[in-house]
Amino acid sequence: MPNPVKVVLVTGGSSGLGKAICEHLAKAGHAVYGTSRMVDTGPDRYRMLTMDLVNEASVNSAVAQVIKEAGRLDVVVNNAGLGIQGATEDLLPDQAMALFDTNVIGVHRVVRAALPQMRAQGSGLIINVTSLAANFGLPYRGFYSASKAALERYTETLSMEVRPFGIHAVTLQPGEFKTNIGASRIRPAVIGDAYKAAYGRAMELLGDSLHYSRDPDEVAQMVQRIMDTGHPRSVYFAAHGKQRVAVLLKKFLPGRFFQRLMMKEYK
Repeated sequence: MPNPVKVVLVTGGSSGLGKAICEHLAKAGHAVYGTSRMVDTGPDRYRMLTMDLVNEASVNSAVAQVIKEAGRLDVVVNNAGLGIQGATEDLLPDQAMALFDTNVIGVHRVVRAALPQMRAQGSGLIINVTSLAANFGLPYRGFYSASKAALERYTETLSMEVRPFGIHAVTLQPGEFKTNIGASRIRPAVIGDAYKAAYGRAMELLGDSLHYSRDPDEVAQMVQRIMDTGHPRSVYFAAHGKQRVAVLLKKFLPGRFFQRLMMKEYK
C-alpha cells in the first residue's frame, strides 16, 4: 500500500493557483515544497525554494534539494507559467520565445530533473497545468493558447514514454480563476492602430471581475483528487459553464462557425 504522505514539488507556489495547491496539500498532511524565482520568508506549513524555470542550474538545484531533504519525490505539479496578450502581429518574436521558454521548455527542465529519481523509486506523478486555452485560439492571447497546446502534446508523449517506469504524466486544464496572472502578462510595446479598438474590447472583457471570480482552491482540490487515484486520466478539466461547454463545441462544430462564436464572445 503506498505511503499516504507524499513529497510534492509545486512550481509557482508563491501566489495564485500554485499557492492554493501548496496550502491545500500541506493542510492534507503532505510534505510540500513550493518554488518561486524570489523567496523571502516561507510559510509555516510548507517549504519555499528558489527556482527560475529558464535557468537549468536553478531548476536542478531546487529539485536536488527536495530529494536530499525528503529522500524521494512523489509528485511534481508544474504550475508556474507566464501569460501574454496582444495582437499576434504586434508581439515581437523575442516575446513569444520568452513565453515558450517558461511555459514549455521550463516545464521540460523540471521534468528532466525529476525523472531520474522517480524512475529509481519506480513511481511518480507529473501534473502539468495547462489551460482550457490549449483547446482553441483565444483572440489577442494566441501565443498563450499555442504554448499551452504545445504542453498538452508534450505531456501526452511524456505519458507514453514514462508509464513503463510506474510514472504517470497528466494535464490539468483550468479555466479562469481569481489569480494575479493578468498583472504579469507579456504585452506588446506598441499596439497597432489596426487592432487597437478590438484589442481594447477584448481586454475589457478579460478585466471583468466576474471573468476571474472562481476560487483557486477548486484547482487545489482537483490536484488532491488526481493524487489520490491510482489510475489517473490523461486530461482533467477545472472549468464550469460556458468555458467547459466551449471545449465540447470546439470538437463538434465546424471550424469557421466556432471561430465566429469566439469572435462574438470577444466582441
